[in-house]
Amino acid sequence: MTEPTQTPAAPDERPIVSLRDVRRDYALGAERVHALQGVTLDVERGDYVAIVGPSGCGKSTLLNLIGVIDQPTSGTVEIGGKRVDDMSDWEATSFRLYNIGFVFQRFYLMPILSALENVALPMAEAKVPREERRERAAQLLAYVGLSNRERHRPSELSGGEQQRVAIARALANRPTLVLADEPTGELDAHTGAEIISLFQRLNADGTTIVVVTHDEGLADAARRKIHMRDGKVVDGSA
Repeated sequence: MTEPTQTPAAPDERPIVSLRDVRRDYALGAERVHALQGVTLDVERGDYVAIVGPSGCGKSTLLNLIGVIDQPTSGTVEIGGKRVDDMSDWEATSFRLYNIGFVFQRFYLMPILSALENVALPMAEAKVPREERRERAAQLLAYVGLSNRERHRPSELSGGEQQRVAIARALANRPTLVLADEPTGELDAHTGAEIISLFQRLNADGTTIVVVTHDEGLADAARRKIHMRDGKVVDGSA
């Protein structure tokens, strides 16, 4: 089954992600932490990129900037050709809702909602009509192999099934970009391999993916690795 998120559009030759000399500093008591130090990076449309490196190297900070969750201290960030580094909170929230899908290490599913209702939630926030969002949620659950789990709540699902629901939810509003932060981190090796396979299929169906991971299997499955150390990209920026 082909992932039901892609719609025909005129080709856009611009990178879907473009960062130029991006720096992010944090105050830590009296000290200044330089989390990112002049990162320049492009991600092309349809790419599948893994960001790897030791803990504390700036991977998650970089992902938060790409996801418009945070803003840089200096430099520019463009997503889909649009500057996002100086957006207001309201603009950033709206942009994320319609353009970016998120998958986290912890699944963050609503415990009182069924799998179908969890997947439909972002569409409700986007004011999609009720029947349309139920139909699309059912399609997405079928895509991730959970058509027989629509009415199950998270407590009735395995960890791998919960992550599949989370991936389906990330696709709900047809994002141009999916970001994943350690998506196999809570899973055993076998279940993690199933999620890795799902990400590969999703990318093959046209979705651009950027993952942060310590999982060598997940990183090896990506088309390109970006290695980070001490707040800098040390390999794979091209």
